[in-house]
Amino acid sequence: MKTLPGKELAAAVRAQTQAEAAAGPQPRLAVVVATADEASLWYVRSIAKAAAGVGIACDLVDLGPGAAPDRIGETLARLSADPNVHGVMMQTPLPAGASAQELAGAIDPRKDVDGANPLSLGRLAAGLPAFPPATAAAVMALLDHYEVELEGRRAVVAGRSTVVGKPLAHLLLDRNATVTVCHSRTRDLASVTSTAEVLVAAVGRAGLIGAAHVAPGAVVIDVGTNPTEDGGLTGDIASGEVAAVAGALTPVPGGVGPVTTALLLRHTARAANLP
Repeated sequence: MKTLPGKELAAAVRAQTQAEAAAGPQPRLAVVVATADEASLWYVRSIAKAAAGVGIACDLVDLGPGAAPDRIGETLARLSADPNVHGVMMQTPLPAGASAQELAGAIDPRKDVDGANPLSLGRLAAGLPAFPPATAAAVMALLDHYEVELEGRRAVVAGRSTVVGKPLAHLLLDRNATVTVCHSRTRDLASVTSTAEVLVAAVGRAGLIGAAHVAPGAVVIDVGTNPTEDGGLTGDIASGEVAAVAGALTPVPGGVGPVTTALLLRHTARAANLP
């Protein structure tokens, strides 16, 4: 079985982003945070560190875990209207009572570098220019990097979120794959996923996909990032048993994750240069 790490691709994307950022006005990303979740806070700090490495300014706008939905929405709208801010991202989870989909509507689609605004998803579905969610874009970038043929092939996406599953299905359709979307409530999940030549697991349930779910020789992309008791991460794929069946598999960590962060910053650099 071939392992498909994302480190090399992420480095190439960062180098490209650094060149784009240096060629125009310094891009600025604003990340709105309203949580005390340590994993989320670690992630946004890692974004800020990565941004500095490629010449992008990054403002962490911490509203606190008790922020009211109205305040979050007003902050997103204010940042969207600020000409000095080129990319706006809303980190989840959000406080109780706050709807991510509703609040994301306050982000200007031209600055929606993580594809959170429902308008961005609609444009993506219609084949119009839009920033896709960075994680969905990272899956496509990895498939391209490893020269995985998509046209005419059977692709199955396990997961239907607006962050990965739904936008990824559209991106795969745009590449002429034959796409099936399933999820945790699909009856006899293995009977669906085992038809895939390209399988993407993005359900958010550790070890959900085992050997019985995977066709021999399939390319398997694991989007899952589930915390373990020892502070590490594990994917949606039971990698030990799937490795004996799959033709190729992304690791967790070190697969989709680093590419996601790199593409989020590339989106920001490109947003800074929109006319």
